[in-house]
Amino acid sequence: MSLLDLGQIVMTDGVVDLVARERTESFELSLLLRRHMKGDWGELDEHDQGVNRSNMERGWRILSQYTLNAGQKIWIITERGITTVLLPEEY
Repeated sequence: MSLLDLGQIVMTDGVVDLVARERTESFELSLLLRRHMKGDWGELDEHDQGVNRSNMERGWRILSQYTLNAGQKIWIITERGITTVLLPEEY
């Protein structure tokens, strides 16, 4: 069951480069998007998960953090009908 509508999904240049360079499977990214959509926000601490829960009620920004198989951390942020996949340093 989905808790979150992802809307339009976009990736930053850093993620596009990472996928090409590390041969990160698009399948891996799609799994992480599904986790994000279902409320599994990955490696966030309890405080940030609480912020996400509050933000869900208000329709505000939702953040997830995951580590790809290649070892790189990525963030997935959904806000205002757009879901962005980015590297933390691109924020």
